[in-house]
Amino acid sequence: MNKKIAVVTGSSKGIGKAIAIAFAKSGEYFAVVTNSNKLQEARAVSDDIGTLGCNSIPIEADLSKETECVRLIEETIKNYDRIDVLVNNAGVQQDVPLEETTIDLWQKILAVDLTAPFICSREAVKHMEKQQDPTGGCIINITSVHQLIPKPHYIPYATSKAGVEMMTKTLALELAKSNIRANAVAPGAIETPMNILLDENEAALHKTLTQIPMGRIGSAEEVANAVQFLASDRASYITGTTLYVDGGMTLYPSFQYTVH
Repeated sequence: MNKKIAVVTGSSKGIGKAIAIAFAKSGEYFAVVTNSNKLQEARAVSDDIGTLGCNSIPIEADLSKETECVRLIEETIKNYDRIDVLVNNAGVQQDVPLEETTIDLWQKILAVDLTAPFICSREAVKHMEKQQDPTGGCIINITSVHQLIPKPHYIPYATSKAGVEMMTKTLALELAKSNIRANAVAPGAIETPMNILLDENEAALHKTLTQIPMGRIGSAEEVANAVQFLASDRASYITGTTLYVDGGMTLYPSFQYTVH
């Protein structure tokens, strides 16, 4: 088995870090490229990966900018001469009511959460197609249960995640002829720095748990396991789908104790 080169955007913490570490531990990768808009944070994860016997370089890039998305892929090719797996994980969100959502905030969130996955995918595919590898390539977009479930006060975020879902399906259909697969992983409530308020607010945590049939918050490693599977040859016939990692949050949990 030829070892692969993987790029994980937004991999300095949370789900992205867990994905990068899972790839390194799997033994299937020659190198895992980490990314953050702060070089030292990405470097810390690359250093951890190095201790696992896997090659890794950190690439600082502000993915709200097209030129930086392009450079991320170019730097990967410059260092490793190929790219096999791209995980579009970087994302931002902000709790703001509709009436207070400015066009600047709208554009800021969509730039990172929707436009960046498009640009990074576009640039990676150019190289995946040139490689003419029989195993093709793999794009995995980290979306959210909010590609399906509306989230008040998070209109740009929910809109971007819904857009990424359709982008994933369209990529899969267009790129199937090149044996390049595109899938999405949609986490629910996961214990990450983005959800730190759940640890600090007992009422918010209780409310969230009532929305999860399994009755607990998920871990970043559980999301990484799903990503690792979809990136592997074990998922070679899977494309254009979303794998929800949500403890059942998308199963209309309000019906759990009322329908008999």
